Amino acid sequence: MLELRFDPVRLPPRCNELRHEVREFLAAEVAAGTFDPRDPESGSSTAKEFSKRVGARGWIGMTWPKQYGGQERSFLERYVVTEEMRVANAPTRHFFVADRQSGPTLIRYASEAIKRKILPAIVRGEICFCIGMSEPNSGSDLFAASTKATRVDHGWRINGTKIWTSNAHNSDYMIGLFRTSASTRENRRHGLTSFLVNMKAPGVSCNPIGQMSGQKEFNEVVFDDVIIPDDHTIGEIDGAWKQATSELAYERSGPERFLETYGALSELVDAVGTQPPATVVAGIGRLVAELHTLRRMSVSVAGMLEAGREPVVEAAIVKDVGTVWEQGLPHRARDLAALVAHETGPNVTFDEKLAFYLKIAPKVTIQGGTTEILRGIIARGLGLR
Repeated sequence: MLELRFDPVRLPPRCNELRHEVREFLAAEVAAGTFDPRDPESGSSTAKEFSKRVGARGWIGMTWPKQYGGQERSFLERYVVTEEMRVANAPTRHFFVADRQSGPTLIRYASEAIKRKILPAIVRGEICFCIGMSEPNSGSDLFAASTKATRVDHGWRINGTKIWTSNAHNSDYMIGLFRTSASTRENRRHGLTSFLVNMKAPGVSCNPIGQMSGQKEFNEVVFDDVIIPDDHTIGEIDGAWKQATSELAYERSGPERFLETYGALSELVDAVGTQPPATVVAGIGRLVAELHTLRRMSVSVAGMLEAGREPVVEAAIVKDVGTVWEQGLPHRARDLAALVAHETGPNVTFDEKLAFYLKIAPKVTIQGGTTEILRGIIARGLGLR
């Protein structure tokens, strides 16, 4: 049975210095009109150039080896950069997935030629990655994946579909999980292999999926006789489940897993004014205390990653609890705002912002694994199933 550990980790002084540096950078970007921190949808047209400026500051791939363009800085320093970017609603989507998990996966499992070609370009903020895991009819159950990679001369032919693939329509590459052999009775995890897919290759098509918020960040990705070269195989043939499990520790534990609707809390504080009723003060205090707890858990996982551990179960807990919190936040903010009498009528700005967060809240469970799958991972890690 696994012993859960969320060791108390304090951010060292160098992290506080970095935080001030990031805040100054973001303030300058806001002043230049790159994005509006009160509008989560702003910055989409400037994301690529913003990515290059972040790369120039050394804040992409900052934990990676210097031989591939990284800075060999700590996971705790990377945590600070991520936290400041997310709270500010900075347009990070062009580089974030590559920085968080695709790059580390390539560092561990890709050929040297691929590392030297791809990793420096990620560090410079030039290329965008997506993750191909979920499939129709199997969702977050990765071991039920059926999109097939068949051996051909000098490579593999891929046919099938991935779904809920974030930002695939803007991506240059995907690291995808594909079926290369049938699973066995003894091991249903057998038979999956990871490949690096050029999203501009013939036979790859993206169909954006509309959401209530008007966003189209999710995609259905269809592979029709897509040829993958041999050197784009990532890691062990038929053994990618080990890699995928490790990769998800990076994906599920960061502050992005509980800060997506943070703006609802910020807008609430502004909307209730300087002298809200005691019940509202207590409600906001409770929300802040819960947020602080999530943050401490997430920082602890960052500390484990820095120590070379693979906190898969702890990361799943952060994602599960964080999802529940950020999904409920807009509803709780609405209820607290209703307790404040607005003499001048409704707060239009708050109502508009809250409407957006209410619409995006349902989709956060899809990102990084559904609640049901996460709780299965946690139960298995604790020896309960």
